[in-house]
Amino acid sequence: MSPAMTFRIAFKALGRNKMRTGLTMLGMIIGVAAVITLVAMGNGAQSVIEDQIKGAGTNMITVNAGNFTSGGVRLGAGASSSLTAEDADAIRTQVPGVQFVAAGAATRTQVVAGNQNWFTRVQGTDVDLPLIRAWAPQGGAFFSPQDVSSAAKVAVLGSTVTMQLFGEGADPVGQVIRIRNQPFRVVGVMTSKGQGMGEDMDDQVLVPYTTLQKKLLGMTYLQNITVSAASAGETAATADAIALLLRARHQIVPGQDDDFMIRTLEEMADIRTQAMGTMTTLLAGIAGVSLIVGGIGIMNIMLVSVTERTREIGLRMALGAKARDVLLQFLVEAVALSLIGGGIGIALGFGIAQGMERWMSWPARVPADAVGLAFGFAAAVGVFFGFYPARKAARLDPIDALRYE
Repeated sequence: MSPAMTFRIAFKALGRNKMRTGLTMLGMIIGVAAVITLVAMGNGAQSVIEDQIKGAGTNMITVNAGNFTSGGVRLGAGASSSLTAEDADAIRTQVPGVQFVAAGAATRTQVVAGNQNWFTRVQGTDVDLPLIRAWAPQGGAFFSPQDVSSAAKVAVLGSTVTMQLFGEGADPVGQVIRIRNQPFRVVGVMTSKGQGMGEDMDDQVLVPYTTLQKKLLGMTYLQNITVSAASAGETAATADAIALLLRARHQIVPGQDDDFMIRTLEEMADIRTQAMGTMTTLLAGIAGVSLIVGGIGIMNIMLVSVTERTREIGLRMALGAKARDVLLQFLVEAVALSLIGGGIGIALGFGIAQGMERWMSWPARVPADAVGLAFGFAAAVGVFFGFYPARKAARLDPIDALRYE
């Protein structure tokens, strides 16, 4: 029998009982739709998580002042004064894979505006910090390179400081605040950032690091340098290159401890990997159960169909149909049920995903490989669960089949 005739007979048999065919496909439709929807939700959640981690700086490297030993007494982390602005410039120009660099130093002090005051962190930094932390001003602007080079008395406020000094909803841009009795002009207000790297990003005042060094603390060294690698995959290599550069610049001989500390956000990357792995396993389990249930439904209906069509099978075999023709016919019916159900399920899954994105504001992204995988798995389920009923039909004895009542 020709393949075209086999397909024609198979589809004609499925069309005899449309209700049963539709109910049989329903399990596959629900299973595939669930897979597509869950994949869309999973990818949406992953994109949200990645955006949040990116906001913290997935490729961020922090160089902190290290230990300093005086008279045999180790003063601990942060005591070294060997980290300088020249080191930051060298990292920017000499280390491959470096995208942004921000020199930094910080202190905690009282900040005054009018009759209001607030004890907060004053962070001296450079113009690259908003780019490193993906942190934009919501009002005004960040200070300029000219402000850094001239050690200008300008400040950018975190949202918590703004609320405490000027009240909720106020616009402090252009106002003057006092830090250690020195006037600073407010040039911008940062968007709310929340917790980051163990500190409240909103509860701080950002000023040029040169201003903090010269006019507030009276020092020439840095406490930290924040670096952004060009890509997350280059973070470790970039950190190693920075360590080699600083050891050479600080004339640290082999075997001698570093006078600086380098930290990356590898822990956050590990957490992301574990979370995505858990989510992938969960989605795979749910998808497998859904599609297996649909496949079992197909097998049950095909077994019923073989029983109902026993005389038909016997008649066809008596007229010259071979066992492989009968096997192929029932396999085609099972695969057709799976593929049609899978196609409808994919369309339904896309519809649900789009509905979630529109009405629930949940990002939903369905990759093309997920669609292909769902469709291919639906076909595989049809072949796997359709083979036993097809084989049973092909092995019927024509004489016994013709006698079947």
